[in-house]
Amino acid sequence: MSQEENNLGDDIKKGVENAADAAKDFAEEAKEAASDFAEEAKEIVSSTENKKMLAGILGILLGGFGIHKFMLGYTKEGIIQIVITFVTCGIGSFIGLIEGIIYLTKSDDEFYQTYQVGKKPWF
Repeated sequence: MSQEENNLGDDIKKGVENAADAAKDFAEEAKEAASDFAEEAKEIVSSTENKKMLAGILGILLGGFGIHKFMLGYTKEGIIQIVITFVTCGIGSFIGLIEGIIYLTKSDDEFYQTYQVGKKPWF
């Protein structure tokens, strides 16, 4: 084997090692960024103001499916809302619309006390 071939092999080996190190560093940075994103997402979802906003918008847009009820932890009421909507051929979805408007017009503290602490499932 000539000296040039030996040098070329060493260069390729060093290049592969450098690429592996760079990939490892990138993976660590990506893992850290994903972890930070997950923590921030948990904070956003658990905050009272965002639950109020999300529940209100879901109530207005998808109230007939009871999505806003499920999001607030009212599983039984969410199922009841779906049944009411189907039995009334969609007219029952106005309940969700009204609840969404009520959610959005309440103050953050009032919403929290009424629907998260007090567990008031309807209106």
